[in-house]
Amino acid sequence: MSFFGMFNDKNDRHGKDENRKEVQRGHRDTEFAEDDAHIDLRQEELDIHKHRDETGDVEIHKEIVEEEQTVNVPVSHDQVVIETKAVDHQPTDEPISEEETVHIPVTAEEVDVDKHTVVTGEVTAHKRSVEESRQVHDVLHKEVADVETHGTADVVNERDE
Repeated sequence: MSFFGMFNDKNDRHGKDENRKEVQRGHRDTEFAEDDAHIDLRQEELDIHKHRDETGDVEIHKEIVEEEQTVNVPVSHDQVVIETKAVDHQPTDEPISEEETVHIPVTAEEVDVDKHTVVTGEVTAHKRSVEESRQVHDVLHKEVADVETHGTADVVNERDE
């Protein structure tokens, strides 16, 4: 008699009740089926969730530092050269005057130092996401079917995976 045939014999109600009692003795959740039976198999799977935690920060600020600088700047100035030379006593028609003045302006370059501000560089900062991998370890439980045969039961085990 096949596995399901043992439950399908409608003429032998007494035999069915005895079989039912025998099967129920060792198992709490026993399902009796006419032609088909099924057991749901379950297994645990990992539920992985990620979240962000603040791990630190970065501050960018400027400081003012002093740097002494010496620069050589070429400058010029006027120099008056007085030359006196002897002349041959030549006669002249001009009379001697009391006073005669010649004005010669003298100039010199002066150095004026001013300061101005210029941009010499730029600092930028940005965040980027870097992918890495971490291993997660846990023990998972899984239900598997354990088929026992008694006597000469003919069982074909087909799997869909």
